[in-house]
Amino acid sequence: MSTAIRHLSRSLFSLSILLFFILHATKTIEWEFIDALEHIAYDVRLELTIPDNKDDRIVIVDIDERSLSEIGRWPWNRSVIASLIEQLFDTYQIDVLGMDVVFVEPDDSSGLTKLRNLAQGPLKEAPVFLQTLAELEKKLDYDKLFANSLANRRVVLGYTFTNEYDSKIGKLPAPVFNTKELKQLNYKIANGYVANLARFQINAMSGGHFAMEPDMDGIVRRVPMLYGYKDQLYEALSLAVARIVLQVKNLSFKSSTSLKIAKSTIPTDKYLQALIPYNGKQNNFTYISATDVIHNRIQNPNILKDKIVLLGATAQGLSDLMATPVGNLYPEIEIHANLIAGILDNNFKSNFTYENITEILLLIMISVIMVSLLPLCSPLMATCITLSLAGLIIIINLFFWTVQNLVFPLATFMLFILTQFIFNMSYGYFIESTNKRYLTTLFGQYVPIELVDEMSKNLGNNFTMEGESREMTVLFSDVRGFTNLSENLEPKELSLLMNEYLTPMTHSIHEYRGTIDKYMGDAIMAFWGAPLHEPKHARYAIDAAMQMLKRLQDLRIQFRLKGWPEIDIGIGLNTGIMNVGNMGSQFRIAYTVLGDAVNLGSRLEGLTKQYGVKLIVSETTCKAAPEYFYRELDKVRVKGKEQPVSIFEPITLSNQIDENFALEINYYKLALRYYRQQSWDIAIEFFIELSKKNPSCELYKIYIARIRYFIKNPPKKDWDGVYNFITK
Repeated sequence: MSTAIRHLSRSLFSLSILLFFILHATKTIEWEFIDALEHIAYDVRLELTIPDNKDDRIVIVDIDERSLSEIGRWPWNRSVIASLIEQLFDTYQIDVLGMDVVFVEPDDSSGLTKLRNLAQGPLKEAPVFLQTLAELEKKLDYDKLFANSLANRRVVLGYTFTNEYDSKIGKLPAPVFNTKELKQLNYKIANGYVANLARFQINAMSGGHFAMEPDMDGIVRRVPMLYGYKDQLYEALSLAVARIVLQVKNLSFKSSTSLKIAKSTIPTDKYLQALIPYNGKQNNFTYISATDVIHNRIQNPNILKDKIVLLGATAQGLSDLMATPVGNLYPEIEIHANLIAGILDNNFKSNFTYENITEILLLIMISVIMVSLLPLCSPLMATCITLSLAGLIIIINLFFWTVQNLVFPLATFMLFILTQFIFNMSYGYFIESTNKRYLTTLFGQYVPIELVDEMSKNLGNNFTMEGESREMTVLFSDVRGFTNLSENLEPKELSLLMNEYLTPMTHSIHEYRGTIDKYMGDAIMAFWGAPLHEPKHARYAIDAAMQMLKRLQDLRIQFRLKGWPEIDIGIGLNTGIMNVGNMGSQFRIAYTVLGDAVNLGSRLEGLTKQYGVKLIVSETTCKAAPEYFYRELDKVRVKGKEQPVSIFEPITLSNQIDENFALEINYYKLALRYYRQQSWDIAIEFFIELSKKNPSCELYKIYIARIRYFIKNPPKKDWDGVYNFITK
């Protein structure tokens, strides 16, 4: 390839990367992973620059565990809430009360309704009762007491919107805008609401919603300041409280994406959502227990005097905890407090007015610099240029963030710079010159050379070194009685024996596209389905296991001629979802598989000697390789697993099965059915007959012994036919 063509192809690839990011910047195509990175970058900047000043203008009256312990479980009767409100305003002289609580249903806990029913029924002619009821009615009408406590006080009741069409509970407060007059606006629209009883909302000064919608990653970063319902716009709880504090009767729009309240501007996105101006981490506001207010136990009354008070709950089961950039379990009530503080301080972060155009121009500028300079530089110089460029972008970004209160994309530029750098550095070296050598070094010890060639043709397309989950088949094999064998041979002979054993076994695995995971002394662990995807991984695994057993027969003859002991092996196969990839430490790393499905494969190998067979596969392997004819061995529960597993022995390919053996298997299936039905007498007759016809089959003898045990020690009536193994 000529230099001109090489430079042209490099430039075209760089241009493609630029186009990718421009499409995202213009929202033509939205890439969620870039948005997710931007969210992370936003959170990091917020975490690094968040102030640590406690705001004493806002106090949270907390329905906490101590309050529930002293007053009783929630909901409290309305007379208690009325007393709380009266204490706050009359005794402690607070300025405004915002309630992060909804009062949806009438309070009948006093029994007044029942007394009224008696007065209209059996006791309507009892003057003493009627007189007493008249005297008690004022004290027992808790809802009236609560409604009266709201009257003529600066109280904002909270409520919420829902997407349920049939949810229209309570009474909404007066809207702040009619959307017919604001057709150019976009906003969140609700289908229903859950609000306070009409008598409460009418008596309260105002009401505000506390609807919050997290971003795609579940983090709450913004709140809709206005919410739409049936051609009306309703304000947030924080906005309603701030309007009362600032004595602003009407809101106004500065633009389609910003609200004006007194001297403060609240910048919003196109859906009228404002970024929450977190003024500190959790507990940045003063908390007072509700029970201390009710019982007049506040030692310093000035802590509440002329303050903005928010009533909410942090008690377990009552609190609404949100995942936020400054805390994973952040109380919702503090989000309202931060919003109120932000309005009072005129301290909201906003996006650039011409963010998209600015972002595109910067992307083009960065691309021109990197495409022009990096191909001409050494790797070290290219790294320095890239780091300098990234550092400059970060400094500019932080300047706008801290000084101008502007939020500008950061992760997008970092990812773009990184992508361009990686592409330019890898173009010549990693892609053009070292693919096959890299793969041979990496996978030569695991897979046959044929697979390495195939992988080099599919680099980056059909496999990865990074950890991932996929369906695969794993094999475990082990030499039986290896301990005794090793004790009877000299170390040198043992080493020769193992080499001569492992070589043909490995060849069998490689022959059927398997990957050697590791040798563990005399044991072999291998898998199919990685690093290359292999749809027939289960079939190839069984083929390899069958080939291993055939080659073992030849080995036994060779070992006998050398005077070595004959060896026998057991093989277990399992198919399932496994984690595969490079795993290890900075000192040593290996391409391997992990997971429950892998552990089960090891357990199945250990069961081979229990059933007198050389190969056991799981039900998932059986289903994944229907080309084989299988004998079901048992249904077992291996150690460390709760779910039972059906285990099978592959016999041969289905089209090669002997008719007489097929009849024997059908007879065996009947015996197994009677065994699982606990029809011991019939089952044992079947197994005895099978053992006579095939005396070399250890499986039948095992079932005969097991049935005789069960006859003397019968299992429970609801026995599920599963045999439990308590050892590996």
